Amino acid sequence: MPAHKDWLPHSRAAQIDMARDWSSVLNAATIAAWKIPEADVTELDDLLTAAEEMLKLVTSKDRTETITAQCNEAFAALIEKMRYIKSHYFLVPPLLNSDLVSLQLTPKETSHTPVPPPTDQAAADVSHPGEHLVKLRLHAVAASTPNPHRSDYGFRIYYGVLPLPGTVSNVPISRRELVQVPVSGDELPHSRFTRRREELFDFPQEDRGKNVYFCIRYENAKGEPGPWGPLFSAIIS
Repeated sequence: MPAHKDWLPHSRAAQIDMARDWSSVLNAATIAAWKIPEADVTELDDLLTAAEEMLKLVTSKDRTETITAQCNEAFAALIEKMRYIKSHYFLVPPLLNSDLVSLQLTPKETSHTPVPPPTDQAAADVSHPGEHLVKLRLHAVAASTPNPHRSDYGFRIYYGVLPLPGTVSNVPISRRELVQVPVSGDELPHSRFTRRREELFDFPQEDRGKNVYFCIRYENAKGEPGPWGPLFSAIIS
């Protein structure tokens, strides 16, 4: 695998998470506003899918030297495409610092008045719009202290799925599950950034009946977090 740059996560699981965030952010509106060719976004999605599949194989009992080599090639191709998209299209302007944060990228420091970390706590109302779907409606906790101006750019949603009692988790490393009921947000293995007020989670069919735990924090444009919100859970129906 080619040497990574500072912005690229070290682990393959984290690289997959970043690529998924990019794929989520690059919708019809953003690629038009940022002048990104649709072909580049389609290629990114295809390379992400290939890397995800190879990561499943390389962490399974079917792993061979050939599969390992194919996994290395898949990630090399994905990372090369991510570098190309970042260097050609993730530019400020037209992107805002908050857009970079949503892409798991760190904005450059400026001489502008610094924006402090958020002070609000964030929470969510849960609904189940369909099978294995969990929707969060994000909002500030009512008793929170009002945030300073522009410090609450978006939400970082932390989450983790707990296996059913008496079962052994057999999911790939990239989808690692909880090993026990969490007591704080920093025990949750995955996270997703959003600026939307509603966020939909589509879990695999095999996760139905399991508990998923969430904890949310506000983040400012530099990715600095506010205090943890309340820990809560939902059953994946």
